Amino acid sequence: MKLGILGGGQLARMLALAALPLGIRCKVLDPSPDAVAGHVAELLVGDYDDPRQLAELARGVDAVTFEFENVPAAAIEALANQLTPVAPNPRALAIAQDRIAEKTLFAQLGFGVPPFRAADTAAELAAAITAIGTPCLVKTRRLGYDGKGQARVAAGADPNHAAAAVLAELRPDLPADRPADLIVEGFVPFDRELSVLAVRSRRGEIAIYPLVQNVHRRGILHLSTAPAPAVPAAVRAAAERFVGDLLAHLDYVGVLAVELFLVGDRLLANEMAPRVHNSGHWTIEGARCSQFENHVRAVLDLPLGDPASNHPIAMMRNVVGSMPERAAVLAIPGAHWHDYGKAPRAGRKLGHVTVVAPDTSTAEAILARVPEA
Repeated sequence: MKLGILGGGQLARMLALAALPLGIRCKVLDPSPDAVAGHVAELLVGDYDDPRQLAELARGVDAVTFEFENVPAAAIEALANQLTPVAPNPRALAIAQDRIAEKTLFAQLGFGVPPFRAADTAAELAAAITAIGTPCLVKTRRLGYDGKGQARVAAGADPNHAAAAVLAELRPDLPADRPADLIVEGFVPFDRELSVLAVRSRRGEIAIYPLVQNVHRRGILHLSTAPAPAVPAAVRAAAERFVGDLLAHLDYVGVLAVELFLVGDRLLANEMAPRVHNSGHWTIEGARCSQFENHVRAVLDLPLGDPASNHPIAMMRNVVGSMPERAAVLAIPGAHWHDYGKAPRAGRKLGHVTVVAPDTSTAEAILARVPEA
């Protein structure tokens, strides 16, 4: 069997690594000749909407998936026109690409969301800030990730002044007659950030991973702990019920991640990612079947693997910006090192370290020995 992947970054690389032991080869399409998935998979270099490269990606594969949610709609349409199975489906992708559509769907399914309003002009943005109240967050409706494409409006800020400043920051080159495509969200004083990852097969089979607790730094995921400690059973059940409803409603195939805020004992949905997710990297060592293997299985219509933890605790820490010395990490017993093979750059995810342990204190002690570059 063979799987096509749009995007050749570290997620595609880990998908290809998970596919190889199953006897499945991967072919990836990426604009960069240095795409790191090319180290372990066949690499096609070209734009995502290049008809010739898309036709080559589709040739000889059993299905196509993608490693990031900002795939051009034209690429999905071109693959569908060639009768190539694509998963997740275009509808799920379209909703995940639009924060307004995303939060509207969450609310329609009965799940709590922060207050939000759309804004396309400076006047609408000022009115939305007034209606939502400060502090609040203003985000681009599309293309934001890892803290990019968003600005915070401080408590007590003048809405008109704040609107002008935010437009200058987020839309500096926007022509006056073009909509700004922004969303204003109420600031959530959350107790914890959580995520729930699940996978659904083409046959409708669903597997849900243990709830994960996440810590971010400067908008980028820093640390994930699974299972999330001391989460009430009712909260876990609510998260699992919501992601199950979402998968079924979207007729979804593959891994889906939903980021959540825990406020007291109440969950609010922040956003979803229609792909394998950074907060699920712990599953490579910490689950019986990793998110990457299960995504491959689901997309290719194979039976799903067991998502249960295989250790009492797993912790994953991202390596961002620059790499620690390789030998120093490899010398630490219990530290599982993942180097994506990417060139260092400020704010760039270069790798991660995972620790599985009998308890949280042991895992923390091992991670504490890993130098932060």
